[in-house]
Amino acid sequence: MTLAFAYVRHPVRVVFGAGVVATLASELERLGAERVLLLSTPGRAGEREAVASALGGRLAGRFDAARTHVPDEIVRDAMVLVGSAKPGALLTLGGGSAIGLGKALAVETGLPLAAIPTTYSGSEMTSIWGVTGVETKRTGRDPRAAPRLVLYDPELTYGLLPGVSAASGMNAIAHCVEAAYAHDGGPVSRLLAMDGIRRFARALRAIMASPRDPDARAEALAGAHLAGCALEMTSMGLHHKLAHTLGGSFGLPHADTHAALLPWVMEYNAPAAREAMAGIAAALGSDDAVAGMIALARTLRTPSLADLGFTAEMIPRAAALACATSYPNPRTVDEPGVRWTLERALAGAESAG
Repeated sequence: MTLAFAYVRHPVRVVFGAGVVATLASELERLGAERVLLLSTPGRAGEREAVASALGGRLAGRFDAARTHVPDEIVRDAMVLVGSAKPGALLTLGGGSAIGLGKALAVETGLPLAAIPTTYSGSEMTSIWGVTGVETKRTGRDPRAAPRLVLYDPELTYGLLPGVSAASGMNAIAHCVEAAYAHDGGPVSRLLAMDGIRRFARALRAIMASPRDPDARAEALAGAHLAGCALEMTSMGLHHKLAHTLGGSFGLPHADTHAALLPWVMEYNAPAAREAMAGIAAALGSDDAVAGMIALARTLRTPSLADLGFTAEMIPRAAALACATSYPNPRTVDEPGVRWTLERALAGAESAG
């Protein structure tokens, strides 16, 4: 078969290394951002103050109420501040919640976006945005949502608790897995995805044993970068559809939900993605991709859906929502298949044979 593939890369400057936050002012100058609005979650007070201090006169204002799944009302509140502060750019500090809010505002306003990620979501490398309404989460892709500047400083992740690190890392691995078997993938996206899985498999185990291991933290953050790049090049399938459904319609936490779903969506798709699964198994250092991911989940002690408050009674509605629209996936998606997957994820890795 003749090799053929296509992908789009958005212009972005990436700066990676311990202590690179110290270069923030000069990097914003390079971007042409004279005044920025700083966006974060409430829990990042120490880091937020340090970044605000580094910004000095470039700080146009601060909004520290970003929340998971980017609720509509939070976007509206932040838009009020954008209107009064009149920044020339947006700067996010934190994980997917802060970056997600920045993306929603960038799409709404057209302002350039910069990001300082402190978790492993990988969202900073994609143009994928999402906002949650009363019962559902709307997602899409828009070049305005893609950050123009990303600063990766592993030192900002040292305080990330092991359990949070594990869930966030599994979230990023899920990006790699879906990129590995995406219908529109190619050699570049697969190379990034496999290297991302390989780095995370090593790094997350080390972080569980020693959360402030600088090499492991750098390795994991590099894996997050690769995962985000791979996801941006490809289409999302069943895994991300289910994670968005359970988050937007059932209120489950984003990264933990990804972690709880991952081995079981892989198990569902495995018969239709044998080549990708062989590569994933090798990246995990296992003879079998699904068994290797279950073993990693056990080591990391990631939660099941039941641990997150999801119940068997919720499965029919979740399956119906996940099948309400069509999307690319290696194996045909239907309600019986989604129900089977959710039943497996409800029990989790500890009950697997």
